[in-house]
Amino acid sequence: MSDTSISATRTIDASAKDVFAVLTNPHRHTELDGSGFVQGLDRGDRIEKSGQQFRMNMSGDHMGGDYQVDNHVTGYDENHLLAWRTAPAGQEPPGWEWVWELKSTGSDSVEATVTYDWSAVTDKELLKKLSFPLVPQEALETSLGNLAAAVRQA
Repeated sequence: MSDTSISATRTIDASAKDVFAVLTNPHRHTELDGSGFVQGLDRGDRIEKSGQQFRMNMSGDHMGGDYQVDNHVTGYDENHLLAWRTAPAGQEPPGWEWVWELKSTGSDSVEATVTYDWSAVTDKELLKKLSFPLVPQEALETSLGNLAAAVRQA
């Protein structure tokens, strides 16, 4: 952990391919979310490459209730890496990023790490307004548990 990112890691009893299949399906992100902010997919398809975007319906007191975000896919390495920067709908990403990394530890086991990184946030007013990390460490750990459960149900 640093001053500008937090991470959590968990071993999941499934292949990297099966875990990646769940992560790249934005329709499943509601069941993965450990923060409680993600309410559902507004639009978007299975993630297949960097440069894609998908929009999520969100809700949280930090934004005064319901809102939407556009997720800009910044990293894609099949069965290994998925990353996106989040922005208020219709805006450019202000700098925080979600990174999922998968490392196979056997044919049916993977070490999954999720990182919430806000090191690229440079807007001083935004840094005053939002208290990072907006999503706590425990929520990342919950997301990994939710991912393990989702893969079992896939």
